Amino acid sequence: MFLSILATVLTVSSQFAGLRAHGGVLSYDIGGVNYNGFVPYNTPVGQSSIQREWDTYNPITNPEDPNLSCNINGAVLALQKYATVTAGSKVTGYWNTWPHAIGPVMVYMASCGGSCTSANTASLEWFKIDESGLISGNLVTGLWGMGELVANNNSWTSTIPASLKPGEYLFRHELLAIHTSNQPQFYPECAQLIVTGSGSSTPSAQYLVKFPGGYSASDPGVTIDIYSHQTETNYTIPGPAVWSG
Repeated sequence: MFLSILATVLTVSSQFAGLRAHGGVLSYDIGGVNYNGFVPYNTPVGQSSIQREWDTYNPITNPEDPNLSCNINGAVLALQKYATVTAGSKVTGYWNTWPHAIGPVMVYMASCGGSCTSANTASLEWFKIDESGLISGNLVTGLWGMGELVANNNSWTSTIPASLKPGEYLFRHELLAIHTSNQPQFYPECAQLIVTGSGSSTPSAQYLVKFPGGYSASDPGVTIDIYSHQTETNYTIPGPAVWSG
């Protein structure tokens, strides 16, 4: 009887731990200024952040999920903030202790065409400013962008293109964990920025995608069984090419 109860408790505890075993971006350094992120599993009431709301550490597993742009539920906070930053500056995202080392890191931006607070993130056109996939070795034991993120104190630094036209933008970090065969795990989070500077460039249509819509389950880098291709040394990062300005 005791052993049966103990086994049940351990199973429930393991399942609960699994719910908290993933995560997302918890804070930022933008142009040398620190910003707190949204705190998931807590009410959004009273929270103030540059980050949009995201409610769970669990991944999105469908590349056509309506919440793919800025996670579940991606809502504007009542006390929503912006980070003001000059084009050409660095943005660093800091994750919780990240448990996955296999998969790409991707970073996107989207012009809100006005106020980001009133923007529907699923309607925006996103362009990729940074990515890192399989850096060296093979699919199973090689070094991935996500592994580099873990090694760098669970952080990732990207540079906003220096020529980017000023305006209000959403900044989107995304990790794609592919350690589970044929089951992608997407972890996106978004923050609101006001970009300043003297740039005048914007990406052309070939660099722009919507989320959902930017990925498909048939993309070779999305639905993949890495263990059936253990000696493979090439990986196709999903999404558009990087726009560098």
